[in-house]
Amino acid sequence: MFEHIERVPGDAILGLIEAFKKDTNPQKVDLGVGVYRDSKGNTPVMRAVKEAEARLLKNEATKTYIGSHGAPAYSNVVLPMVLGTDSPVLEAKRASATQSPGGTGALRLAADFIATQLPHKGIWVSDPTWPNHHGIFTSAGIALHKYPYVDADNRLDFSGMLAALKKIPEGDVVVLHACCHNPTGFDLSQEQWQKVLDVLRERKLLPLVDFAYQGFGEGLDEDAYGVRLLAEQLDEVIITSSCSKNFGIYCERTGCLIMVAKDAEQMENVRSQVAIVARENYSNPPAHGGAIVSEILNDAELTTMWREELTEMRDRINTLRRDFVEALKPYGLDQKYACVAEQRGMFSYTGLTPDQVDRLRDEFGIYMVRSGRANVAGFSHENLPYLAKAIAAVND
Repeated sequence: MFEHIERVPGDAILGLIEAFKKDTNPQKVDLGVGVYRDSKGNTPVMRAVKEAEARLLKNEATKTYIGSHGAPAYSNVVLPMVLGTDSPVLEAKRASATQSPGGTGALRLAADFIATQLPHKGIWVSDPTWPNHHGIFTSAGIALHKYPYVDADNRLDFSGMLAALKKIPEGDVVVLHACCHNPTGFDLSQEQWQKVLDVLRERKLLPLVDFAYQGFGEGLDEDAYGVRLLAEQLDEVIITSSCSKNFGIYCERTGCLIMVAKDAEQMENVRSQVAIVARENYSNPPAHGGAIVSEILNDAELTTMWREELTEMRDRINTLRRDFVEALKPYGLDQKYACVAEQRGMFSYTGLTPDQVDRLRDEFGIYMVRSGRANVAGFSHENLPYLAKAIAAVND
């Protein structure tokens, strides 16, 4: 039965991991895999997470299922974190949360919901976007289209984006990155979010906001500006949230699908359909990651500790962005790569060409995706001089 099955190329980023491991260059640098790293190159367990897990281990009394929508305690802390503690959307009971296996799981729930409940609607993603967006939506049977996001000079093409949004057929779905755009790092300003809102309302488009990096851009509330604006001003919004990154619990796969409807009654209708989608995908979500998040956000001491750690991570990344540009100044390349300091989040669309990326890998042991996307968390004050020298070499 399997004789006809062909081998397909492996995931490009996972392939980088293997190639990096085999590289014997003592100065090798991994800028590929999208996880946070500290100054020693490790992805640490946050202190608040360690303490929360110790409490859970001591007090846990059951391993039973938590239901298709997940644990209510998780929803009760994630909804105000995303939409705001004084959100009029929550007060009106217009939003509900469904715990999911990571942000990816939330996106899959959203895709299947759209495919079954909004048949024949297309979905529009930024060009470029996180590559898995393509796979998730097309595998659900949704027609996928692109709108421009970055121009030929490696700058945010907001005018091109807005012009494209104005031509999208009414009722289609538009995927927007709430903050820390993956892979480019270019985010919308508050003024630009307002203009996007106007077009969404005028064209009767349904926004699906991917919120994978809350807290990694400017701050927990600052990063949520666009999400909260759309949820409060539009009748219907889909939000996919992830706690895997900002709590550093990648392997626990902790996400959430948040649906916003016109009123509480419509929300109950939508919520019932989402439960079916979740049931058909994985029945019940994993519990541990959500329990960690709940334990932290329900305790003032742990919340303070977690916020401080998240701020340290964010400040480190933003400092490394500025230091990277400064390291290129002796080579006369600081202006060319100035955009890196302007971007936000873990990723940077450097503007390096595929050929330059290949040279960095083959000649210097510096690994990143061939699109030129680099994980800024892979920078360190120890490797920045080496990185700058290598980038100068491939810019000759």
